[in-house]
Amino acid sequence: MTLRPLRLPLTLLAAALLASCSQDDAPAAPNHAATPAFAAVARGRIDIEGGLLKLTMPSDGVVAQVDAHEGDHVHKGQLLAQLDLEPAKLALDTALAEQHQAEAQIGTLEQRAKAAELRASRLEQAAKAGAGDVQSSDDAREAARQAQAELTNARAAAALAAQKVAGARYQLELRSLHAPSDGEIVQRMVQPGATVSPATGPLFVMLPDSPRIVRAELNESFVGVVHEGMAAEVDDDSGSGLAPLKAHVLRIGRVFGASTLEDDPQVRANTRSVECVLTFDQPPSTPLRIGQRVLVKFAPK
Repeated sequence: MTLRPLRLPLTLLAAALLASCSQDDAPAAPNHAATPAFAAVARGRIDIEGGLLKLTMPSDGVVAQVDAHEGDHVHKGQLLAQLDLEPAKLALDTALAEQHQAEAQIGTLEQRAKAAELRASRLEQAAKAGAGDVQSSDDAREAARQAQAELTNARAAAALAAQKVAGARYQLELRSLHAPSDGEIVQRMVQPGATVSPATGPLFVMLPDSPRIVRAELNESFVGVVHEGMAAEVDDDSGSGLAPLKAHVLRIGRVFGASTLEDDPQVRANTRSVECVLTFDQPPSTPLRIGQRVLVKFAPK
C-alpha cells in the first residue's frame, strides 16, 4: 500500500520528460521547399554501340572445322570456322586452267596478227609500185583484219577467264568465317559436320571490344529536363553495392516508344519513353555485363 502513491508521480514525470525531449528534437519547419537531389531518374541497361554481333557463314556447305569456343577472346581476321574447301578449290583450279589456255591463245594470235599485218603492208607497197596485183593486196589486208579480230576476241576471253578466277577465289574465301573485330565469343551454335547456309542463322554471337554505354528509357515527363552533355550518375539496379559511376548524356532519341524495362505489363503498355544514350566519363574499373540493369540519376542544372 505504501508503494502505490510513489509510482504515480514517477510515471507522470517520465511522460513529461519524454514529451519535452520530443519537442526539443523536432526539426524546425523549413521556410522553402528542399532542392531535389536529381533532375530526373530513369531505368537503363548496359550495352555497346551496335549491340552484339551475330556471325553467319556467308556460304553454304558442310562445316569442316571450328576454331573458336565460348569465352575465347579473338582478334580481327582470326579464323572462327571453315567449310569443306574441296568444291571451291576444284572450281578455282578449273578457272585457272581456262585462264592459262586463254592467255596461251593470245600469244599465238599475236604472232599470227603481226605476220599478217606485215604481209599485207608489203603487198600493198608492191601493188602501188606496180610489182604486184591489187587483189592479192586486198586479200592480205582482209586476212590481217581477221587475225586482229581473233586476237581481240582472245584477249576478251582471257579477261573473262581472269574474272572467273577472281570469282572462284572469292567463293573460296566465303567458305571461311573470320572475326570482324577484336572481341569475345559469347555463344557458339555450330559443330563440325553440320550443314549450314546464310539462312541457317548465326554460328557465333560475339561481344566486340567496344566502350560500354547506357541505354536509358527516359519518361516523356522528363524529356524537356534532360539535354545532351548533362551529367548523370549510374547505379547498379540489382542492389549489389557497386559504387556509382559518372556519365553524361551522349544523345536523346527523337521517337517515343513503349518501355522495355518495366516489369509490370500494364505499366509497360501505358508508358511512353524516349531512348537516352549515355557514355561513361571514365572506363569502368569493374566489368559491366551487357544487359545489366542500372538506375540513371540525372544531375540538376
